[in-house]
Amino acid sequence: MDLFLPVFSALNAAKAHYVVVGGVACVLHGHVRLTADLDLMVDLETDAAKRVISALTDIGYRPVAPVDPFGLCDPETRESWIEEKHMVVLGMQDPENPLRSVDLFVEEPMDFDGLYERSVVMDVNNTSVWVASVPDLIALKRQAGRQRDLEDIAELERLLETGGGR
Repeated sequence: MDLFLPVFSALNAAKAHYVVVGGVACVLHGHVRLTADLDLMVDLETDAAKRVISALTDIGYRPVAPVDPFGLCDPETRESWIEEKHMVVLGMQDPENPLRSVDLFVEEPMDFDGLYERSVVMDVNNTSVWVASVPDLIALKRQAGRQRDLEDIAELERLLETGGGR
């Protein structure tokens, strides 16, 4: 998780509202697996989204697609990304280290406020990180429905059965 500590620190310093979802969230809950990027759901309200994009661009992240990342802050721009570019996430990457990649959902697959409220705040090397609860992760992975997600669901359900997930 050290790879993403600068992201978490920058988002926290900006008082951004985010929730870690996807593979990194699975790992933080105790499911050992490989993952290539950090998936985040963020508050898409204009000012809140600006804090997220500013925090990431301030630490050097740039969009992978040829778009203005601040378009995430505008509902009309997000809608055009979804309709015209079939964009699900805005990928951002650190050009100095391409392994440091962050995907920001351009629309909420689940109500953000509820997700944030139910999230678990975890300590990652003395940094607070908001992580989706195991039940919410399972629901998100069911929506995605890829083979990797189905495998994750089985492991996450085992965590819940053994009292390991929240």
